[in-house]
Amino acid sequence: MKKLHIAISTDNIEATVTDYNVRLSAEPDLHITGQYALWRTEILNLSIRHDSKCSSGNLRHFGWEDSDATEFTQDIDVNDIVWEKFNAQNQADEINVLWPDADYSPKS
Repeated sequence: MKKLHIAISTDNIEATVTDYNVRLSAEPDLHITGQYALWRTEILNLSIRHDSKCSSGNLRHFGWEDSDATEFTQDIDVNDIVWEKFNAQNQADEINVLWPDADYSPKS
C-alpha cells in the first residue's frame, strides 16, 4: 500500500500540533516536544519539524510510504521538490537515529 507523505517546516511545533490535531481529527503517532511530530492516518502521513534550511510553513519534502519499498530512497522532481520513498520501518529507523530517546516503532 502507498500513502502520500507530506513534510513541512514550522517554527512552533506545539501550536502546529494543536492545530493539526483538529485538522486531522487525530493525535500524532509521535510527538517530540518542541522538535517533531508525525501523524500516520489512513490516507496520508504528515510530519512537522523545525528545519533551519526551510522557512516556517514551507514544504520540506513529499514522499511515499510504500509497504513494498525495501530501502529509503530520495530523488528530486522537475520542480526541485524532494520526493522520498520508504516503508514504515525505514521511517522509524530515521526517527530513532535523529531522536534516540524516542524509541519509536510504527503501529501496524
